[in-house]
Amino acid sequence: MPTYTLSINGKTKTVTADADTPLLWILRDELNMVGTKFGCGIAQCGACTVHVDGMATRSCQMPISFLEDVKITTIEGLSADGTHPVQEAWKEIDVPQCGYCQAGQIMTAAAFLAENKNPTEEEIREAMHGNICRCASYNRIEKAVKVASQKMS
Repeated sequence: MPTYTLSINGKTKTVTADADTPLLWILRDELNMVGTKFGCGIAQCGACTVHVDGMATRSCQMPISFLEDVKITTIEGLSADGTHPVQEAWKEIDVPQCGYCQAGQIMTAAAFLAENKNPTEEEIREAMHGNICRCASYNRIEKAVKVASQKMS
């Protein structure tokens, strides 16, 4: 099996895995970084979202062989102490119910707001529409994204 050197949350990690092993399983099974969740396994729900060079990426379908020489950020690396504006807004609005999808929701929102600092409600809805929340807390998610955008400006 090949060995890969990855940059995850600002640290270098070396793992040995098959080339087609999804990043999600490397994070969870090899590196014990369990903040990123398994949802559907087919990149449809968003629970496994991480940042790859700042872009929201579904880790369940991203092979490790594509990830050398990129910067990967997981929910654990979004901020050292949970004070990223999106995380703060999530707490302020009290978004989670079961919480399962929240890491993916937060990572999607953070990548979106890094590109669009002052989004409209429609832009927020469009950016977040690919992340499924089984508890249907979409209104609170959208409100938290708006609050985070205000915190970031």
